[in-house]
Amino acid sequence: MNDASRGLLLFAHGARDPEWARPFEAVAQSVRAQRPGTPLQLAYLEFMQPDLAQAAVQLVQDGCRAVEVLPLFLGAGGHVRKDLPRLLDALRAAHPGVRFELHPAVGELPSVVQAMAGAALSLLATKEANQP
Repeated sequence: MNDASRGLLLFAHGARDPEWARPFEAVAQSVRAQRPGTPLQLAYLEFMQPDLAQAAVQLVQDGCRAVEVLPLFLGAGGHVRKDLPRLLDALRAAHPGVRFELHPAVGELPSVVQAMAGAALSLLATKEANQP
């Protein structure tokens, strides 16, 4: 399957404060820059647009026959374990010719766990280096 027929749907919680979305938009922008041929949408569970269904429609219109769904959550709480599978079932019913594959929450990926640990260790090292 080529990049144009496989899309990426990044899924975040959403918030009333538009500033909250900046890190997620930065993730989407970075992926787009590194994979310009891959259709990508950033969707939100609530408060922000597009929602998951709107983002999926755009990916289908872009020609995607498979969509990788990556929850941009630190852990698999109720939204990832309960709400998202239900929403994906609705997408599968609405787009029967498209495969939607749910991946683990990004915060559970070993590379992300290591990056967060690295940030914590860097903070400690910086504080220790600045102490008399």
